[in-house]
Amino acid sequence: MSEDLLRLIRDSARLLKRSFDARARALGVTREQWTALTMLARNEGINQTRFAEQMDMEPIGLCRMIDRLEAVGLVRRERDGADRRARRLYITREGWARIDRLRPLAQDLTLMACAAIDPARIRAASEVLAEVVANLAADADADAGQTAGPKGKE
Repeated sequence: MSEDLLRLIRDSARLLKRSFDARARALGVTREQWTALTMLARNEGINQTRFAEQMDMEPIGLCRMIDRLEAVGLVRRERDGADRRARRLYITREGWARIDRLRPLAQDLTLMACAAIDPARIRAASEVLAEVVANLAADADADAGQTAGPKGKE
């Protein structure tokens, strides 16, 4: 049964990504950029290195994405007053406008994906998935604790 659940999660994510990509292309943004913008909207002013961790990306990959977002005027970097090497990330006025245009697209996709499904079943599924996420996060934290050696010792 859990294999079916994992397959369905994977297939749902794949199909949602495909549908979102097709819709977002018309607004000139990729799904990855949309994800970055929405996560940055919740964490504006975050350090670029910390943001890479939150995005589950290598810092160089995130740096390239931020370069592209900055080049089209959606994001700006500012020096971190506490660390000259670090940069903090902010959404520009145009970035906020793009988010405002993309939100209805994401909401419409959600409505389409959940059409004709009883809201109580959607809530129940959301609760189950939240528990799956919590279990996986706890497992990842436990794995990180096991692989990290004592501080100062390599």
